[in-house]
Amino acid sequence: MDTTIQKLVHTFGSLADLGQEVASSGVFDDMVRTSLHLLLGTLAIRRGAVVEYDPVSGALSCRATWGLSERFCTPTTLDKLDRETLVRESGGISLFDEVPPVVFPEQAEDLREQGIEIIMPMLVRGELTGLVLLGGKASGDELTNEDLEILRAMVRHISVGVHTHRLMGQLESRAEENRRIYEELHTIYRDTVRAFAAAIDIKDKYTQGHSERVGKYSEIIAREMGWNEEEVEGIAIAGYLHDVGKLVVERDIINAPYRIDAKASNELNRHPAAGYEILSPIHHPYADIPLMARHHHERMDGRGYPDGLTGEQIPLGARIVTLADSFDAMTTDRPYRKRRGFTDVLEDLRLSTGKQFDPRVVVAFCKALCKELEGQTKERRVLKLLGKNYIETEQILPLLKQLISELDSDKPPVAAAGV
Repeated sequence: MDTTIQKLVHTFGSLADLGQEVASSGVFDDMVRTSLHLLLGTLAIRRGAVVEYDPVSGALSCRATWGLSERFCTPTTLDKLDRETLVRESGGISLFDEVPPVVFPEQAEDLREQGIEIIMPMLVRGELTGLVLLGGKASGDELTNEDLEILRAMVRHISVGVHTHRLMGQLESRAEENRRIYEELHTIYRDTVRAFAAAIDIKDKYTQGHSERVGKYSEIIAREMGWNEEEVEGIAIAGYLHDVGKLVVERDIINAPYRIDAKASNELNRHPAAGYEILSPIHHPYADIPLMARHHHERMDGRGYPDGLTGEQIPLGARIVTLADSFDAMTTDRPYRKRRGFTDVLEDLRLSTGKQFDPRVVVAFCKALCKELEGQTKERRVLKLLGKNYIETEQILPLLKQLISELDSDKPPVAAAGV
């Protein structure tokens, strides 16, 4: 007997794994329908149905039928008394044992007209997951004890399959809800950062929009250097917040319409370290954002501030923000000067690379701009930030390519590790 059941269970395809393997409701129904056919065929039963029970709403829904007429309709709900009776009578209930029947007294006559004789509850850990409705054997013989044992074993496997599928659906629903919550929090974080950046720039009436542009330039450079999307977003956030330390600097110094003196300059130069102090207590979803604020005025030759770092001592992300920050300063109007022509900007990049700027970062930025000028990308992000009629493609493109050729050391793209 045990061997017979084992063979049937093996043929049955281990329905316990059904819910884990089948995400689509339609495919799941096909698997349940196949399982019902196997059950009926094994015991030569002429008709039957698998009905799923929703414990939350109490609703019943038919998942598969065989041998029943098109007008067959299962009960749509299950009251508390019927549910308790089905759980208690786990071995199955015959519709002909008692009059009126112990379950579905109002639907019993319809079920009998369809040829349903037995209701087998599907249980998992004592909880009802559904019903298997069965007619009689094609031979007209009564179901033997051996038939019932086989039947119960197969129903148990259908029960586990339906239960597992339900759990997977719940997990998918929760995962979708968690994903939605995460995206909402992510959006709130980005919007908060942008609002913070706007607040920083509002203090300086001459550089409104500077922080957002630095964030966007930093993002463009990082993407050109092969960083992944999470790292790219992190460096964009660092760009937005790089000047947060200016919140502690006197407004008169920031808004001075002339080049400030040494004393005021020292006061202004406090902002990178102050930014680090402001950002350090905050738990950011991206690493080293406080360091980007602290080191965005360091130089490759060690003549920067506040720590006088050199070369590779400067975090790569800070080197990106440094270029983005300086590029925006050169290409926008300031209180003491108009923005520079782009040929002058390229010449400044040439002279400052290796001293102030990392060559790899400059090359990446130039390549990104070159792709826009040549139409290799639909997004013209740099050109939009610079505004119309600032760059004359025919004049600038050869100069840009020449600068790339001079600076490019043919090193592979730099990853964001150790930002």
